[in-house]
Amino acid sequence: MNRNLYVLALGVFGITTTEFGVIGVLPELASAFRVSIEKAGWLLSAFALIVAVFGPFMLLILSSFKRKNLLIFSLSVFVAANILSAFITNFYLLLIVRMIPAFFHPVYWSIALSVAGQTSDPAEKSRAVSIIFSGLTLATVLGVPLATFMSDLLSWQSSFLLTASINGVALAGVWFYLPSIQNTGASSGKFPIKIFRNKHLWIGIFLAFFIIAAMYSTYGYMADFLKNVTQMNGKQISILFFLFGTAGIAGNRIAGKYMSRFPFQTTFVFLILLSGIHLLIGHYGSYFIPMILIVTFWGLIHSGGFLISNINVTSSSSETSEFINSIFTSCGNFAVTAGTLLGGSWIAHYGIENIIWSSIIGFILALIMLIIKRNDTKAQL
Repeated sequence: MNRNLYVLALGVFGITTTEFGVIGVLPELASAFRVSIEKAGWLLSAFALIVAVFGPFMLLILSSFKRKNLLIFSLSVFVAANILSAFITNFYLLLIVRMIPAFFHPVYWSIALSVAGQTSDPAEKSRAVSIIFSGLTLATVLGVPLATFMSDLLSWQSSFLLTASINGVALAGVWFYLPSIQNTGASSGKFPIKIFRNKHLWIGIFLAFFIIAAMYSTYGYMADFLKNVTQMNGKQISILFFLFGTAGIAGNRIAGKYMSRFPFQTTFVFLILLSGIHLLIGHYGSYFIPMILIVTFWGLIHSGGFLISNINVTSSSSETSEFINSIFTSCGNFAVTAGTLLGGSWIAHYGIENIIWSSIIGFILALIMLIIKRNDTKAQL
């Protein structure tokens, strides 16, 4: 079963590199297409918005199809879209092509997370889910910095071809090594409206939303911050992305280890530490050496954000796991969209050097929701 989870995580690595790989290339894309950095940010936020809006509906529409076939088809779309992206000369066409695989992103994520949750003991659920999220961490460790490095070494087009190759490897892995997966979701195709009457689920959703929006409000413009505030060049930025992601491997494991036993305490410590890191970025952002240390520690904490958010949402309802995970995927991508849009707006009004304050606001709201969630949990006992 661990092998199956790691194969699924390989696919997560591919599709997440497609979504977030542009983060390190945004300055080059903005320059190549002669658009502002805020406008270039739509290459990330529009992708996330499609996932957010259509996630649960795509899963329901495709619920009758075999799960393995859906995974293979989804990865095929990602390969094709990345190859096309490398040969586009118009910004708006690139934006449209980037949006196509976004429709299949939540399908892959929901199936992968559902398999992890349903094939593990309850006490081991966080560990199983952390294996799936290791694909996201790997995208941070290798995908994003490699895309950044390729863009600096050759061209921004080469970063898209690299991403296509990563998805191709993931496609081969799923095709040849993953066994057939039993349909675990509802096959009726009906939208379960009653699930949205669950107050506990809404609290978990808002908590996850504020956490992820705060994370990506600054992280989405990390390359631009390092370039313009810390005065790093392309190679230095790609190396720092690598350090950020490498530290994240340990962070993801730590979050998976403690979320099962101490969900409130783990989430609370995560929010406090990440808030502190952002304050340090704001204070030492223009200092080269301190930023190397701060960004490395940032990666260690940041990487657990999606796992922590997922557990807070899925533990709030006992409904079909695939559908709950599709809701989480939509919530997370709404948050990525909101975070990057807020970050872009903050840059336009206050400058890139003050971007961290848009995240601090989100972390404060997340802490408020966490306290509400704890009080709600106590009221149920």
